[in-house]
Amino acid sequence: MEFTEKKRILFFGLPWTFTKFTITEDVITIRAGFFKVVEDDCYMYKVQDVKMESTLAERMLGLSTVVCYTGDTTHQKLVMPHIRNGRAIKDFIFEQSEKARLKRRTITTLDIGSGDVALDE
Repeated sequence: MEFTEKKRILFFGLPWTFTKFTITEDVITIRAGFFKVVEDDCYMYKVQDVKMESTLAERMLGLSTVVCYTGDTTHQKLVMPHIRNGRAIKDFIFEQSEKARLKRRTITTLDIGSGDVALDE
């Protein structure tokens, strides 16, 4: 399964921007630009959390914003603003990221401190 969405402007939800998101089972690709095209990838196993937001204007136009929190160095907070099918894309990314982590046998850990904090005596 693959999703291809374009970033849209809030003026009637038209895709007049030059940013395209392609979401496959293994990777999220962002292609942006007109004169200078920049393409960036984020592997699914690096996605740690997914969030969907919808403002009132977005809901009226059938749009939403999907935010992926990743362990990627170039996009730690990958934002896909004003896209259609936001809920389906969010669910797809969440499911595929879990499958990709299990397939690669990776886990996500949190840094809760290294013990360098001085304790009050």
